[in-house]
Amino acid sequence: MAQRDERGFASMDDDKQRQIARKGGEAVSQNRQHMAEIGRKGGEAVSQNRKHMAEIGRKGGEASSGSRGSEQSGRSAGQSSRTARHGRA
Repeated sequence: MAQRDERGFASMDDDKQRQIARKGGEAVSQNRQHMAEIGRKGGEAVSQNRKHMAEIGRKGGEASSGSRGSEQSGRSAGQSSRTARHGRA
């Protein structure tokens, strides 16, 4: 095992580090309602940025349409996959 410094978290043995880390995780997750509120506020803050949200949507659309490449062949522009399969206009 590598030699550790004399002080600080890194100098503690692994069991002691785990014990401290576990206590921190328990303290954070105690109040689920509080954590949900933090997540909600973060989501609201991100969604305020319309340019960012448009970029996310664009990337998602590109990713999902890429997996349907063979299905789209033979289809005219603007024609949905359902229309192409069932021959409806």
